[in-house]
Amino acid sequence: MVSDLDLNRTNETSYKESKKDRMHPHKFTMWIAIASIIMMFAGLTSAFIVKSNKENWVTVDIPKIFWVSTAVLFLSSLVMHFAVRSFKQREMSKYQLFLALSLLLGIAFLVLQWKGFNLLWNDEHVTFKGGGAGQFLYVIFGLHLVHVLGGVVALLVIFLKRFFGRIKNYNVVPVEVMATYWYFIDFLWIYLLIFFIVIN
Repeated sequence: MVSDLDLNRTNETSYKESKKDRMHPHKFTMWIAIASIIMMFAGLTSAFIVKSNKENWVTVDIPKIFWVSTAVLFLSSLVMHFAVRSFKQREMSKYQLFLALSLLLGIAFLVLQWKGFNLLWNDEHVTFKGGGAGQFLYVIFGLHLVHVLGGVVALLVIFLKRFFGRIKNYNVVPVEVMATYWYFIDFLWIYLLIFFIVIN
């Protein structure tokens, strides 16, 4: 015969296991946001493909600086991976270093992208006039730049909280959520760059 104490222990164990298997609300929200971003860029790239079949379509040569920015963003994601691993291992000095490096590389990406846009506008004379790939490039790359800027701001907030927060929080969820977003915008940029090279 099972006692009430054993039954309570069994229920408590089952509850803990189900709670453990359940996705954290912040992670779930992040995946919903990522799905929305994917749908938005899928719509834009689909429109790009449709428009590129028109007779007056004008192609654009993508400046090499965008490839440099790609390498910088990829390196930033790699550094972010080491930051998350260091946090989980409670190696906080390494975590702070890798987080700072990832933040600086993210800022470097923004600067390189802005220079790329200036090259297109001033040297290549790609503006919003007429029709062609240039207009889509500004919109799609610009929207990605905005998402990277949001990631940089979030990174900065996490970084400042680590140094100036009164309570030292060792909850890994915010770090994992930030890292997931950062990896996503990295792979999204690589996809967009390859897409423009192939379709353009």
